[in-house]
Amino acid sequence: MRHLMNPLDFTVEELDQLFDLANDIETHRDKYAHACEGKKLATCFYEPSTRTRLSFEAAMLNLGGQVLGFSDAGSSSAAKGESVSDTIRIISCYADICAMRHPKEGAPMVAASRSGIPVINAGDGGHQHPTQTLTDLLTIRSLKGHLGDFTIGLCGDLKFGRTVHSLINALIRYPNIRFIFISPPELKVPDYITDMLTEKGIPFEEVIRLEDCMPQLDLLYMTRVQKERFFNEEDYVRLKDFYILNKEKLEAAKEDMLILHPLPRVNEISVEVDDDPRAVYFKQAQYGVYVRMALILTLLEIEVK
Repeated sequence: MRHLMNPLDFTVEELDQLFDLANDIETHRDKYAHACEGKKLATCFYEPSTRTRLSFEAAMLNLGGQVLGFSDAGSSSAAKGESVSDTIRIISCYADICAMRHPKEGAPMVAASRSGIPVINAGDGGHQHPTQTLTDLLTIRSLKGHLGDFTIGLCGDLKFGRTVHSLINALIRYPNIRFIFISPPELKVPDYITDMLTEKGIPFEEVIRLEDCMPQLDLLYMTRVQKERFFNEEDYVRLKDFYILNKEKLEAAKEDMLILHPLPRVNEISVEVDDDPRAVYFKQAQYGVYVRMALILTLLEIEVK
């Protein structure tokens, strides 16, 4: 039995197979419509989510399976003090696979160690968000045609953004990646990441202004400033509008640059950008369903001929 806690749980070769499967699902939806008949996915979400929870549910329903679970801790026995370990043991009696989001880092790992079914980390605090990273990688590979040989700018909240941390760790396994980190000093990427990049000889630079690096970028990964990660309202209000991507800033960008965003968007991307062919964040959300369908099939060891 296998779990997914971290994007690095899969080798590059295994990811290629997963993405090939996701692309086949995209092309031949009907072929997979009954692959998980009789199977149940439990979505155990201890904090709010729209995209991740619903895309997991859509993925299982698209495969012909069923879904059960809860959408916040208050509607589960966690409100009565039940531990994650006990919850997953109970869920293992009811479902075949579980997707878990939790505000505490490492909680899905604890669940996996006690689970009788595969567990997927659907986000744990500011730590990891592996299925978003799989979504990001699939989007890049599908639209660029390859992974590697590009310069990516990551913009916004690079300190608390678990999607950013996961993506960086996943991308360093591919050749000729260059990172540009775009953030205010208060939200800069953690030292452990820049230390790791330095140690591995992977080029990166840190800038404050998005305009200073726009012409260099093949990919721009925008993120929101996350109110829920701040300890005080004053810091959040001061930084939340630090970066707003608009048409004017895009004038300096490459014609084939892609704009990604894990969503939800607040106001860091102006709605006028949505019609730009380089804006692929809504397409990215669709790829999230395909990659989660592929992941469910892989972890349940279901082959569709």
